[in-house]
Amino acid sequence: MTVEEILEKLKALGSEKLRLQNKRHGADDNQFGVKMGDIRTIAKPIKADNELAKSLWKTGIMEAKLVAMLIMKPKTLTHGELEEMVRSGKPAQVADWLNSYIVKNHPDKEKFREKWMNSKDPWTARAGWSLTSGRIAREPDGLDIPGLLNRIESEMANAAPEVQWTMNSALAQIGIYFPTHRKRAIAIGEKLGIYRDYPTSKDCTSPFAPVWINEMVKRQSKA
Repeated sequence: MTVEEILEKLKALGSEKLRLQNKRHGADDNQFGVKMGDIRTIAKPIKADNELAKSLWKTGIMEAKLVAMLIMKPKTLTHGELEEMVRSGKPAQVADWLNSYIVKNHPDKEKFREKWMNSKDPWTARAGWSLTSGRIAREPDGLDIPGLLNRIESEMANAAPEVQWTMNSALAQIGIYFPTHRKRAIAIGEKLGIYRDYPTSKDCTSPFAPVWINEMVKRQSKA
C-alpha cells in the first residue's frame, strides 16, 4: 500500500464531528477526524514497513502519523530520527502514542530520558517525563525519588502544559508506588493544585494527583 492510498482511505473515513472534537483537544487542521478503530484497521494488514511509516509521518497529518507508529520498527530508528519524531510528535494524542509504541520500545530510551527531561522543547520534555513516570512504576531502582519530587515541586507550576501532564503522572506514580514518599507527593499535588478542577467523566479517575494517588492505593489494598 502506498502513502497516497492510505491517505485516500483516511480521508474517506473522516468525520467533521470528530475533527472538531480533536481540535478541542489540541489538534490543528492537518487531520481528517478518523476513529481509532478505523486507523488500526488500516494499519493491521500492512504489518511492519519502516519506509512507508517514515513517509506517512512526513505528511504531518495526524492520522497518518498514528498509522505510521503502528507499522514502525522502533529498534531500527537512529537517535536523530527518534528525536525529530519526538519534537514533531503533536498533538497530545500523537505524543502519547509515540511514547507508548515507539519511545519506550527503543533500546536506547534510558540514554534519552534525563536529557529529554531537561529539554526546552515541550514535546521532548513531555517524552522525558513520560519515560520517568514509566520507570517509577516499573523499574525504579537507581532513581532519585526525593530529587524528582524537588524538581516537580519547583518546576511543574511554570512548565508548559504539554510537560505538566507527564510531570503530574510522575508525581502520581511516586505517591502510588512509594509509601514513604506518599505524604509529600500528595502535599505537593495539593499545593500546586494542577488538574484540581479537571473535567472527568463518571467512570474515570481524576488526574489531580492527590485524588489519583488515593484512588489507586485504595484499589491496591482491595486487591
